[in-house]
Amino acid sequence: MIPLGLGEIAAVVGGTVEGDAAVKVTAPAVLDSRRAEPGGLFVAFAGEHADGHEYAVQAGRAGAVAVLGSRPTPLPTVVVEDAQAALQALAAHVVGRLRDGLTVVGLTGSQGKTGTKDMLEAVLSSAAPTIATIGSLNNELGVPLTMLRADADTRFLVLEMGARHIGDIAGLTGLVAPDIGVVLNVGQAHLGEFGSRAAIARTKGELVRGLAPGGTAVLNADDPRVVAMRALTAGPVLTFGRAEHADVRVLGVDLDRLGRPSCTLRTASARASVALPHVGAHQALNASAAAAAGLAAGVPLGLAATALATASLSQWRMERHVLAGGATLLNDTYNANPDSTRAALDALAAIEGGRRIAVLGEMLELGAGSEAEHRGVGKYAASRADVVAAVGEGARPIADGAGERAVVLADNDAAVDWLRGHLTAGDVVLVKASRGARMDEVTAAMLAQPRSRGSAG
Repeated sequence: MIPLGLGEIAAVVGGTVEGDAAVKVTAPAVLDSRRAEPGGLFVAFAGEHADGHEYAVQAGRAGAVAVLGSRPTPLPTVVVEDAQAALQALAAHVVGRLRDGLTVVGLTGSQGKTGTKDMLEAVLSSAAPTIATIGSLNNELGVPLTMLRADADTRFLVLEMGARHIGDIAGLTGLVAPDIGVVLNVGQAHLGEFGSRAAIARTKGELVRGLAPGGTAVLNADDPRVVAMRALTAGPVLTFGRAEHADVRVLGVDLDRLGRPSCTLRTASARASVALPHVGAHQALNASAAAAAGLAAGVPLGLAATALATASLSQWRMERHVLAGGATLLNDTYNANPDSTRAALDALAAIEGGRRIAVLGEMLELGAGSEAEHRGVGKYAASRADVVAAVGEGARPIADGAGERAVVLADNDAAVDWLRGHLTAGDVVLVKASRGARMDEVTAAMLAQPRSRGSAG
């Protein structure tokens, strides 16, 4: 964050300073008092279950020098009526101050956002200092927090943009109009909230509509709903994907014995081989999106390919672990929808080993078609796995779809007990569900106490 005095912050956000107005904020803003940095700003919200203002002293012990909140605290505080609006106004001000030397990239899609964002961060960082969304902090609070991490040295700012309602992404582009906008796909994530894929497409298209004048749209050539967004902009468009007409085309995807893809990325004037360290053939498409956005930002294809080979993904995205008993665990528990679950099941099937075991929990927010979607995923899982374990009552339709390959487990504890009693050396197990199912508890238990039959191999 660029250094700002509390008086200046108060002027920007329409607040008043309680305490020493000469205090200067020199480090990023945080919502979690435990994560405050020396010189940082703690943003306090009074919520239904907790009041952040009560943690101001803890934030101060961690290094925060000031608070942005709705009432005074023991630390110097900028007091405002609406802390969220103030946070957003401050973020827009900071990025506005940096705009001349900064290229802003916005990225959205129904699935694959965070992994592609991680790849794009690696691509852009290979060329110049880059700030990108941490994890999946992609909403009305996460985006401004990321913006406030930018400083005078930052040349690329990568903002993952999520949405649960029509207008959400338009609100985010209202804070900063991206120079480059990447739309990955229009899928079924949050279908229950949106009501239709058409509504999802309209929302994702808000990123293209919200581009800065002359900004470049980077669109998935394989998704008709995304390609149609070309009509939403008069600016340049780059496409990526397997389609023959894609500007950055994915060719020759091969998987090694651990399910990691290698491919060729080809443009009209160049081609580059890419070997990805991540599990799943779908990662090749994400890599092409990152490479296309890199080209739009001026990063040559060859440099992007080199960076992609070393990119690391955020937590709980197809993490591969070898358990003490010799089984392989794929932790893909951050979130799930039917499309992403099928991609994960394809990755499971591609890994060499013994039995393939899919441990699947409920996929949330699918609306009226939820039961049918779960049943369909179960049927697909039975074609990719030897055993399909459906965890929790909400996942029972998965077992119905999987038929004779299904095992029904009551909850996460039951899943842990079943795995400990049934895994053998060489087995490959995928654990995946929506975040609300908290199936990271299953993987954490297996990694902490990985008792399984067979000897380590």
